[in-house]
Parts: sequence; structure tokens; C-alpha cells
Amino acid sequence: MSIDPALLDNLAKRRATIAAAGGTDKLAARNAKGIHGARERLQLLFDADTFQEFGAHAQHTCHRFGMEKKELPYDGVVTGTGYIAGRQVAAFSQDFTVSGGSLGFIHAKKIWDLLDYAGKVGIPVVGVNDSGGARIQEAVSALSGYAGIFYRNVALSGVVPQISVIAGPCAGGAAYSPALTDFIIMTKSNSNLFICGPEVIKAATGEQASLDQFATAAAHASISGNIHLVAEDDKHALELSARLLSFLPQNNLQDPPHHLAAPVPLADVPAFNDIIPATNKEAYDVKQVVNLLADDGDFFEVQAAYAPNIVIGFCRIAGVSVGIIANQPNHKAGVLDINASDKAARFIRTCNVFNVPVVNLVDVGGFMPGLAQERGGIIRHGAKMLFAYSSATVPKITVILRKAYGGAYIAMCPVELGADAVFAWPTAEIAVMGAPGAAGVIFKGDIEKAGLASPEAEAARKEGKDEKEVKKIALASSAAKEKRAEIIAAYEAEFSTPYQAASLNMVTDVITPAETRKVVALALRNTLSKRQDRPKKKHGNIPL
Repeated sequence: MSIDPALLDNLAKRRATIAAAGGTDKLAARNAKGIHGARERLQLLFDADTFQEFGAHAQHTCHRFGMEKKELPYDGVVTGTGYIAGRQVAAFSQDFTVSGGSLGFIHAKKIWDLLDYAGKVGIPVVGVNDSGGARIQEAVSALSGYAGIFYRNVALSGVVPQISVIAGPCAGGAAYSPALTDFIIMTKSNSNLFICGPEVIKAATGEQASLDQFATAAAHASISGNIHLVAEDDKHALELSARLLSFLPQNNLQDPPHHLAAPVPLADVPAFNDIIPATNKEAYDVKQVVNLLADDGDFFEVQAAYAPNIVIGFCRIAGVSVGIIANQPNHKAGVLDINASDKAARFIRTCNVFNVPVVNLVDVGGFMPGLAQERGGIIRHGAKMLFAYSSATVPKITVILRKAYGGAYIAMCPVELGADAVFAWPTAEIAVMGAPGAAGVIFKGDIEKAGLASPEAEAARKEGKDEKEVKKIALASSAAKEKRAEIIAAYEAEFSTPYQAASLNMVTDVITPAETRKVVALALRNTLSKRQDRPKKKHGNIPL
């Protein structure tokens, strides 16, 4: 018996209603502004014809405040799975044309179910956020919906990669779901991310603040550090999502998609030799080093505008997918401060949970001094890096390019924090502090003695100046300056080199800069089979 044509007609009509979303006029208006519809966004994300939808016929369950008369196709969120470069990925896309993309209980449950499915089968999740917030008519049910999403975001954290795309408004409680995911991508225009809007801020504090000051992609990328990437538009945001996933595994039980058919480079790269300036006080761009290390110079930087004194991102080295953490001498001389410490620590932990090896490029003069840093908790924030590196069990390769001083040297992953190999260029200076500072502390008496014997000091004594003034003049004398310069030169020769650390087996090898790509590539290949167990526990207690 053939199927009743009326049943097929009914299904076709329902599908047409679903395809029209909140109305073809609304979709057209958004397209005219360069904004894609919820379904169009998923079509841009996935390989052609691979999307399989979940819950297309879902409807809201609110029967008060006139909602019983409204039909909301698929309750305003499209959910399902598809393939990106042949790898299965789960995704949801909120539809602003359907009741402003507002979140009600069924809307939330569809996202719950998708996240549960992603965890069950072990696949990444991409969420496209474009919503006016909680559906007020559903009251506490909407709040319950958000809570269930947050709970699942946390449950999946460190299990499967989670990427949030902010492609429209994302305000109030809705902002916390993206904040719980691994990466946030935000479109340059037509999107906002905030907890309290300008009116609420003004009512609560009296402050006049526009959305441009705190809610835009530009504000979050450079000031708050809440997001990782800024996209030109919807299409670019989804391309960035796919690019991120190309460096990450499907889940925490798998290795990243290494391209191990790529040959290990054996030739030197002389261009490395020309990067470090003649003196250690001159700046340079560490991205020159990164680009020479990366296959085809292809480095995918994240959080580029936030705490630019440290550089983080992904690349491949001889086909191995790696995370890069590098001090940037071009900004604040590459010192570690509160924001740089947070940025690096989070990235180290992201790499670790997804089995991505870490390569550290070190040129750091210390932690940022200053009252604001001390009162802001630089101790607590800097400790996050120590914690992240110490707890990471992925391959860790460190290359010391130039300065590596004091606690900041330790915070950039030496062998004592679990580095599997530490290489140093001949320009490396591994010490408690720079030679001028060290000389002033260790050899102060010798410098003072030379100054006190100087003609300047003798003349001051004859003039009857007190001993305190004589010492001051002595330390400023040409004899004291000569002695200081002599001591600094001797200290630099013995201690401001990589060889003392190498003699104590703290450095695997001192290499020429030209050898760097070959040496790092071999070290990565040699440590890919690394397995390191830690004591059984719920989790460590990272300083937050």
C-alpha cells in the first residue's frame, strides 16, 4: 500500500514553514544588511549536504501571555550535526527572526540534547549565538534552560572542543555560556556581548557608558580579553571556527590531526641568525621566529590584541599540530604581567586537555614591576602559569632565545617545570637578573671601594663633606663606573650565557639559531608518544 499523498503534502507544508523561519521578509532584511540566517550560517560552516538536523519540528510550550497563539518554528534554534573537512561536528544556530532568538525551555532543551549528543559520540561543538536573551514569558523555565546549558558546557570542558560564535546580541545570563567554552569568535559589527547594558549601568552606578566602550568585538579583543578572534562577518567567523578545529582533536581521547607524512626538515634556516639584535636592549618581533618555525610560515594567532607582550596560537611544525607561547619583546619588552599570565595559562591548559604539544619561545626580562601589578595580584596571576605548565602532560619544548631572568624564566617552562627538552641559542642569558642589577647587588662593596679611592672622593674629604656625601660622590666617580663596567663584563661572560645552565644539565643543548626548526621538529616527533600519569585526584586547585 503506497503512502497517503496527503501525509506527504502535510510534511512538505511543515518543512516550508520551517524553512521560512520567522518570515521570508525578515530573512531578506537581514541578508540586505549582510547578515545570514540561522540555517545559512550552518550551511557556511559544514561541508555541502552533510547537515542532519535535530528537532526541526520542536515548538515552545508556553501557554500564557498570548504565547498560546504564536507558533515559533523549531523554537528559534537550529541544531544538528554535519561535517567540516570530513570530520563530524555538532552545531546550534540561534535564529533572531524567530521571536528575537529568545531562549525558552524547549529552545534550551534542544541545545542540551545537542551537547549531550556531542559528549556521547565525542565530537566538537560550534554554537552560533544571536539572541535577545531569556524569553520573559517563560520566566523561571528560561532560567532553568540557561542553567542546564552552563552545566553541560562545564561537563564537556576538556572533553570535546567548544567554540562560540557571537554573531548578534548575546546579553545577560546568555553571555556565560560562551565564556565557559574554549574559544569565542565575535563578528566585527552587528554583535554585542555584555552582562549589563548602558541603562542598567547608569541606574546602578550613575556611569555613562555606551556599548562601544565595553560590548563590541573591539572592546573584548583588546581590553577585557573575553574573546579570542574577531571576524569580519558571519562567513569569516565560521571559517575561523573551521580553522581552529583543524588544529584540535575530535575529543580528549584522540590526538590532534597531525600531518605526519610531512618530512622532518633537516636543512638549516639561516634567516633565524638575523633576528636577534646586537644588544639585549633592542626590541624585535618574535613572530619572525614563529613564522620561520611554522610549516609554510602559517601561524594562526589567537587573542592577538590582548596582552600583546605574549603571543599565543597554533601552527604545524613538520606536520605536528602545536601550540606556541612566546614572549614578545616588541611590547613591554616581553615582560610578564597580570594579563599576559592569564592569557598564557589558559592557552597552556587548552592545549593540554586536547593533547596539543606546546612550544615555548623565551625572551623575558622578568615580571612587570609596579604598585598596580602588585595590588592587582601579580603573584596569584603569575602562579597560574607555573600551575599550568607544571600540570601539563603534553610534550613541552622550550627554546631560550635571549633573556631568561628570575621567576619569569621559571614561568616560561624550564626543565624543572616538566619541559621535555630545553634548547638555548648562544644569545641566551639565563640568570636571576640582568648583569647590571646583579653587579649592583653582589659587588656593591667592590664598586664602592674603587670609588672611595678615586680623586673625586679624596677631593670631597678635603672639602670636609660628611661620610654619606663622600660615598655618594664615590659611587658616581669615573673609577667606580670603570669598576662597575669591568664587573658587569665579567659577570656577563660567566653567567649571562646558556653555558652555566647547560653545565648543570638544565639545557638539553645549545644550538645555532639556524638549527632551530630542525631541532624543534625532531624533539616534537620524539615526544609524540609521551605518556605521563599524575596522582589520582579530582583536580588541582589552580590560583584564580
